[in-house]
Amino acid sequence: MTEYSGWLVVMAMPLEAQGVFEQAGIEVLYTGVGKVNAAMVLTRALAGYRYAGLPLPRVVNFGSAGSRRFDTGTFVACTAFLQRDMDVTGLGFDPGTTPYEEIPAVLEFPSPFGELPCSNCGTGDSFETGEPAAACDVVDMEAYALAKVCHVEGTPFACAKYISDGADHAAATDWQANLHRAAERFLSLYRQLP
Repeated sequence: MTEYSGWLVVMAMPLEAQGVFEQAGIEVLYTGVGKVNAAMVLTRALAGYRYAGLPLPRVVNFGSAGSRRFDTGTFVACTAFLQRDMDVTGLGFDPGTTPYEEIPAVLEFPSPFGELPCSNCGTGDSFETGEPAAACDVVDMEAYALAKVCHVEGTPFACAKYISDGADHAAATDWQANLHRAAERFLSLYRQLP
């Protein structure tokens, strides 16, 4: 961990950052893909801050996402987060609701990215190519897990996503083709943070 900066940039993988943060001297915490990796790596990082006697950072997540609502190439601020693949409807729970816990099914955080349209983000451990069971504007694979860790730890969370694909049959090809367009804008958004 480098010197405390106030914001901790979190992304799933270096492919999404294209090296622009590192070239600017900004450390990025890469979690790996999926909810388990995201929760594990961020929890470990926040524990490192506590162990070092530092205040917890504000966490900002940048990454790619699919959407059937927003056009490919759009940047959105995610302000509400849910698990799109949590399905315990067989026991009478709504899609996206984790049973028997007091944490709300939808976690909400204000956006510091005033110029971006706001959306709700459905996170799941699948690369979505169809309509998710839980209603959401944007789909990804890490943001809900990061938001839940921040909720539990009591630290602020912000999230901006680049819509890289339409969460449809062409999602995998579109995602790979559009990643390079996002990194510079993420760096610009980071530099605007208070």
